[in-house]
Formats: sequence, C-alpha cells, structure tokens
Amino acid sequence: MGRRNLSSTSNFILMGLTDSDEIRLVLFNLFLLIYLVTVLGNAGMILIIRLDLQLHTPMYFFLSHLSFIDLSYSTVITPKTLATLLTFNKYISFSGCFTQMYFFVFLAATECLILSSMAYDRYVAICNPLQYPVVMSTTLCRSFITASYAIGCSESLVNVLCMNTLHFCNSNVINHFFCDTTPILSLSCTDTRDIETVIFIGAGSTLVASLITVFVSYAAILSTILKINSTSGKQKAFSTCASHLLGVTIFYGTMIFTYLKPRRSYSLGKDQVASVFYTIVIPMLNPLIYSLRNKEVKNALIKVMNKRVSSRHLK
Repeated sequence: MGRRNLSSTSNFILMGLTDSDEIRLVLFNLFLLIYLVTVLGNAGMILIIRLDLQLHTPMYFFLSHLSFIDLSYSTVITPKTLATLLTFNKYISFSGCFTQMYFFVFLAATECLILSSMAYDRYVAICNPLQYPVVMSTTLCRSFITASYAIGCSESLVNVLCMNTLHFCNSNVINHFFCDTTPILSLSCTDTRDIETVIFIGAGSTLVASLITVFVSYAAILSTILKINSTSGKQKAFSTCASHLLGVTIFYGTMIFTYLKPRRSYSLGKDQVASVFYTIVIPMLNPLIYSLRNKEVKNALIKVMNKRVSSRHLK
C-alpha cells in the first residue's frame, strides 16, 4: 500500500564503503595510489610488449589484452569510488549506473575468457612444444580474443537488458560502492527470480566454461611436468605457467566467492571486501605478477630503459 514507484527518478545513491571521515580519507589515498600503480603498470606492460619484438608471441599477445582489460576494468570502477570517498555526493544517474554495470560485466566476462585462452596457450607450449608455432597461429589467437570480447559483450548486454526491466520501490539506495547486480536486484519490488536465473545461467556458464578450460589445461600440464626426469626441467616448465596460475587463482577465487552463490547468502561486509579485491586490487596485481616473475618481461623493460638512457646521452 505504501510503496512508491521510484523507477521514474533519475538517480541511485551509492552508500559506499564507510561513513567515517577518517576511514574515507585513508581509503581515498590508498585507492588513489593503487589506481595510479594500476594505470602505470598495465599501460607500461602494453607498451613494453609492443616495443620489444621478442615479446611478439601468443602468450604476450594475450597478456597485452589482459592488461588492457585490467586497465579498463579499474577505470570503470575506481574513479567513481574515489569521487564518492572524497565528496558527500553519492548520487549516480540511472543511465550512469547501468552503463557502469554494462562495462563491469563485459570486462569481467572477457577477462575470464582471456585467462582461459592463456591457459590453453600454456598447455600447448608445455605439452606440445614442437607443434606450438603451428597450433597457436596468429589467426587462432585473434579468433580467441575476438570470441572473448564478443561473448563478454553479449553476456553484458543480456544482463543490462534484464536489469532494465526492474521496478524500484521505497528505496534507491544501493548498499555498495559501485553498481553491481546483486545489490540492485535487492532494491526491486518486483519478482526477480526469472531475471536472477537468466543472469546466473549467463555468468555461471562463462565462469564454469572458462574454469573447465583452465582446469583441464593445467591437469595436462601437471601430468607432463611430472613425467620430466630432471628437477631443473620441471622447474623450467613450471616457471612458464606459474605467473598465469597465480593470477587465475586470485581472480577466479574472488569471483566464485562473490557470484556463484544464492542471493539470500549475500553478505554486505564480506562481499564488499571481495569486490574491492577483484575490482581495484587485482588489476594492479596482474602486471606485477607477470613482470616480477617473468625474466623476458624484465629483460625487455631493462632494454627499453637502456635505450631511453642512451638516447638522452646522445642528445
């Protein structure tokens, strides 16, 4: 009886992470630092891969796209989060909210598929090294990337179109720091079971399919590594996929914890911590993981820096 239809209003309100001024200031400085490192790290990774011809291989082709996704991913979420922390303006327009949600889902789904493509690349490199140049052709790599973006775009479009049919009553306050599906679904005064089912099937299919690819690839990789007689050979083989395995574990772990569960088990505190991790922290960690644990990237970085120093001396 007392419901108000808020669907005609123009704004949502993002509650953010905290109401404490002291904590807001600490989080603002921390997230700003993380965002700057994210931008520099991922942009630097893309630049190094483009400049060094020795890195023009399938693995680094995928890694450059992963860096682009992480850079975009962080930019979709972090600037608005920083603005919310710094000011008392927590408003976000309906169109702005759904646009943020679209790109968030699009980039998250695409990253899942790129990570699974990288797992397949490592499988071919370790299990079929002699056939690697033939199997991982330029055409196949571009097909994997195109499919990843296309599937991510399609899944995101379905997600937003479903969410756009919702009606909101009594409250337009989102108990989160960005426009995610679960807290927005909780605001709806209409039955969301069908929409939840569609979204869950779409997101679950992408996540499970990419997880199966990663699991099967690494099961085959582990089997191959165990057959290697020398310890140094095992270490060399494992080192080629250790960075990717670490990145996959961190990303999929937080995504599964947050999304592959019923909405009734949603916990604001725990889910916000997980969300901060995979939307803000992981995009910063990926370039560090792949550069600090990768000799080829470190050597390429040294060469680029030496060229810069040499060019300055010549001037």
